[in-house]
Amino acid sequence: MPDSRRGVLYGIAAYTMWGLFPLYWPLLKPSGAVEILAHRMVWSLVAVIAVLAVRRHWSWFRELARQPRKLLLLTLAAVVVSVNWGVYIYAVNAGHVVESALGYFINPLVSVLFGVLVFRERLRTWQWVAVGFGALAVVVLTVDYGRPPWIALVLAVSFGTYGLIKKSANVGAAESLAVETLVLLVPAMAYLVFLQVQGTATFGTEGVGHAALLAGAGVVTAIPLMAFTAAAIRVPLTVIGLLQYIAPILQFLCGVLVAHETMPPSRWAGFAIIWLALAVFSWEGLHNAHAVRRAASRAPALEAV
Repeated sequence: MPDSRRGVLYGIAAYTMWGLFPLYWPLLKPSGAVEILAHRMVWSLVAVIAVLAVRRHWSWFRELARQPRKLLLLTLAAVVVSVNWGVYIYAVNAGHVVESALGYFINPLVSVLFGVLVFRERLRTWQWVAVGFGALAVVVLTVDYGRPPWIALVLAVSFGTYGLIKKSANVGAAESLAVETLVLLVPAMAYLVFLQVQGTATFGTEGVGHAALLAGAGVVTAIPLMAFTAAAIRVPLTVIGLLQYIAPILQFLCGVLVAHETMPPSRWAGFAIIWLALAVFSWEGLHNAHAVRRAASRAPALEAV
């Protein structure tokens, strides 16, 4: 199988697993969102250490320890991703699956805005059009919900910030997740010990199956991340950009078809606008990538003349 095709399959697998997360977190009830988050941090570290042990890849830690800037960035990334994970788990278990899906639909537009604000990138005309549609969708949904869609906005901004920090740190996925979860290990363990002392912990009191599902939170965190990394090194970013919509589409379907969340006409209108924004955004990206490739192919011919 060609490497690029294998990369696409890895990408589809990663985003499909992320898209089906709304089916997993409700299985962990009666655990609360914070308890689930703490277990996710602890067991993610266990899963990543297992992956690194299989690969016998430890030399990176000594090198990273000599780079305080990267360690600081990964510490900041750990804080940001914990906010993202916590809000997402809360949203799913509180019956806001559709709104959480909206956050990941908005995320590509937030990342574009970060490019403008942080890296001083210049947006092309149709990119601005897409961002404008995205802003309009937020306004429409604010009117629909009777409040700003804060869950969606927090998820979009936190994940966009997380990606920005990870881009600056430039550390491999498994290595990065190992450091991030190691940073979060102490507060996570402290909270779990607190629950045990208070007698309110669900781990070990709700049966073996429940304990296994809590431990499985680490596995379902690590596996799609590994698949995503395998995809990212094999296929162009334009392909990854299109594949990323698999996750929020599946999350949206889980909210509407499985959780049976209400979708009044005004909410459908807001989502229709955001989908239009993403269609414009994707079309513009593909069109620009094609133009760049065409210009590059013409350059050698012009040089030969």
